Amino acid sequence: MPSTPNRSTRRAWLTHTAAIGTALAAPHLLSLPAVHAAGDDRIRVGLVGCGGRGMGAASQTLSVAGSNVVLTAVADAFEQRALAAPEGLQGMHGEQVDVPTERRFFGFDAHRQLLEHCDLVLLCTPPSFRPFQFQAAVEAGKHVFMEKPICVDAHGARMALAAAAEADRKNLKVVVGLQKRYEPWYQETIKRVRDGAIGAIISAQVYRMAGPMWYKTREAGASELQFQVNNWTHFNWLCPGVQVEGHVHELDIVNWVLDAHCLSASGMGGQQGQPRDLPSEVFDHFSIEYRYPNDVVVNSQSRQMPGCKNDVREEYRGTKGILRAPMGEMRDYSGNLIWRYEPAPGKTPNPYQIEHDLLHAAIRNGQPLNNGHYGATSSFTAVLGMYAALTGEEMRWDEALALPHRTMPENLSWETLPPVVPNADGQYTLPVPGVFKLV
Repeated sequence: MPSTPNRSTRRAWLTHTAAIGTALAAPHLLSLPAVHAAGDDRIRVGLVGCGGRGMGAASQTLSVAGSNVVLTAVADAFEQRALAAPEGLQGMHGEQVDVPTERRFFGFDAHRQLLEHCDLVLLCTPPSFRPFQFQAAVEAGKHVFMEKPICVDAHGARMALAAAAEADRKNLKVVVGLQKRYEPWYQETIKRVRDGAIGAIISAQVYRMAGPMWYKTREAGASELQFQVNNWTHFNWLCPGVQVEGHVHELDIVNWVLDAHCLSASGMGGQQGQPRDLPSEVFDHFSIEYRYPNDVVVNSQSRQMPGCKNDVREEYRGTKGILRAPMGEMRDYSGNLIWRYEPAPGKTPNPYQIEHDLLHAAIRNGQPLNNGHYGATSSFTAVLGMYAALTGEEMRWDEALALPHRTMPENLSWETLPPVVPNADGQYTLPVPGVFKLV
């Protein structure tokens, strides 16, 4: 993969969203027929991953105004979820949900069975599955919405970058659930950063401090693999906790503001606040120093522990002043206001809904839209910081991206033994920095 970001894609992002926004404002454009397998102007949707976020994404895509869209298939690793999901959506969306029993697929290969029944696929499974499912969807010629992060290791990052490039070649539309990119105040703010309102960026501090991660107790009779998939935020092979699952949002904005990915990461982390009766393999706190081009240093902190201060924000220091987000405020070093975002009157747009509105408009009107490039880059930015903390080493972008590090087992089935299993006391062995090796 190339070591430098796709700058033309990043810089064109605001232009693309503005163009699609124009399409959304013109109802006659939305009536144009799309070219897809349904043979009419419907967009057939398949949902992969029927948990809470998957059901939310399905509801949002079915709520796109003026779009003739229908849910035609669902898939989940767990049979019960796949069978129950359509009824969970019918109460709100009625005839837009058309999923007979024969189009409710389950198992680890269920996404492949679903692909022949849809034009747009929603990928909302645990993150380690995402690059494989993204690749399969693009190979099948499907448009994609997928949740973040879209990779948890170097192998998955390379897969995701390759799939994003193939989506470009096939003119497929791809949206990634990094919804801060769709918030109007972020878009307005970054326009002003690009125009030099606070000068050249020197450094940044970014924070994702929140309460404890959700945890599902072990069900009677559940296998170790079933337990881990149900608790995917607590196992590094599925999704390495707060640093990758949550903090990817703030790191994505850093990459957007700086119009680059980092060159290296170093730092530390550990597990301190996880109760012993809720065993987990992931670190619950990280402190990472990222180094970017032009000697820009970004200090990143993430934590998910009970009883601690919550703090989710970013702060960018430039040669002329400071941007504090999400306040949307810029001040010079004397404290004078340079600019502050003032929302337009009326209801604040929901960025989760905007994602789907723009995706459907792009599908119908042929507008270029592919978040896969920055989705993979920002996801691997989070992974790189996790790599640095687990190993205790400075991790360089190019070297880490080339590593043969793959956490997903080959030929996964419900009979597969997970990559990590509990000790005799029911706990999971934590990686020890300075000892742990990625490969």
